[in-house]
Amino acid sequence: MNSIRLPICEIRRLGLLPYQDAWELQGRYAREIAGGNRPPTLLLLEHPHTYTFGRAGRAENLLWDDAQLSQRGVQVHWVDRGGDVTYHGPGQLVGYPLLPLDVQGLNPQSGRIPQADYIGYLRKLERALISALDKLGVPACRLEGLTGVWINSQASGTAPAKIAAIGVKVDARGITRHGFALNVDPDMSYWQGIIGCGIKEHPSTCLAEVLSPLPNIDQIIHWVVWAFGNEFQYDMIDPTNSS
Repeated sequence: MNSIRLPICEIRRLGLLPYQDAWELQGRYAREIAGGNRPPTLLLLEHPHTYTFGRAGRAENLLWDDAQLSQRGVQVHWVDRGGDVTYHGPGQLVGYPLLPLDVQGLNPQSGRIPQADYIGYLRKLERALISALDKLGVPACRLEGLTGVWINSQASGTAPAKIAAIGVKVDARGITRHGFALNVDPDMSYWQGIIGCGIKEHPSTCLAEVLSPLPNIDQIIHWVVWAFGNEFQYDMIDPTNSS
């Protein structure tokens, strides 16, 4: 019996990369994927201290003034993903999946992907991260009406805390951009500078606050990649890993 061969998704581990550089790289790779010159790709990286505002961003959710931003070394970007403001920084695993979605029914005049495909993609990202966290021994869930991945922890008190933020864009060719940010061991004080995702009721947390000892980043990436490939049905290929 012949096994079914899954399509390939290439992993690119980029280390610490400025936000603007990653944004431009996404655009170039998305064009190559749409043109059939690159396989679907998952970028994995960290950013220097950065706040990004999505299309639903509200300036009042930035709490630090210019002097505080400069003192803390934070850059601010307004971008074309969904959602409000979020933080990126060292100690956070950022994943940018560049995938061709099923664009059946795409209106070429409006360039907008059907809502069902967009929402379905968000749910898949959430399920992948929940599966990865389960493998790491952290029960996680999604919250109805909100996007992201959440956990209950002593650090968060009674309200579930966000451990992974998700904000995406699907371009006119049906290629996904932006993605998720999983809090591994970042400096949590940077969340004091924003109302994360515009939500006051729920704090943010990280793996370092709920796991002791904290697995190394290679273990965390292993399970994130495994869960991503399982959820999206890709054969995950890392060209930098010869094993």
